[in-house]
Amino acid sequence: MKNGYTMFTGFKISRFKNSSTMRKYDRFFLTAFFLFSFAFTAQAQFEEPEFRKVTHEERAAFTRNHINTMNQTGQGLYNDDRLDNIPTSELRARLQAVFGDPTQKIEDMVVKPNFRPGMAIQFEYWFVVDGKYPLIVLDSKGPFGRELVYSGASRYIDLMPQIMRTFSKKLMKAEPAEFQDYYYSADREKWYDVRYENGKYITKEIDSPPGITYSY
Repeated sequence: MKNGYTMFTGFKISRFKNSSTMRKYDRFFLTAFFLFSFAFTAQAQFEEPEFRKVTHEERAAFTRNHINTMNQTGQGLYNDDRLDNIPTSELRARLQAVFGDPTQKIEDMVVKPNFRPGMAIQFEYWFVVDGKYPLIVLDSKGPFGRELVYSGASRYIDLMPQIMRTFSKKLMKAEPAEFQDYYYSADREKWYDVRYENGKYITKEIDSPPGITYSY
């Protein structure tokens, strides 16, 4: 104790007899604490989400841990319209550039015993965002459509707008990368080879993909 002050970790704390003075100091430190906490929370809230693509081999675990336990919704996932008018083939090329190969393609679905032509998709990307939040992204009409279809867990609706802003930004910044898929059009009852190759988007009608036989 020195000159009427108590020395503690480099700060001088007065021994006030007046309790109102002490209350003023308490309010000051509490206000400073809450302002710091708010700034820290706000910074965390606006950090960009991290996307981890689910690999082909991880599909069963993702289905068990997320798809089978969540109420799927698209609410909150369609607020960002930057991708809405881009042809699906270009979006697929941008997805390839950012995330690599899809989690699954039509070749993985057509072999399932309950597969129907109306279930046909060209590709699906499954993600776990920030290690916790499931997100599914797929095409709607293969190379003949635009935009993408999204699905997430309803309990995380408030986080979806920020997730989608980051997702859209990643795709918009990406340069398209080459890919090759197959697509079955139930409306046309035809198979197509779909690809981006040598700077060109190609959709070519074929009899059926190699190794795939399915009677419609």
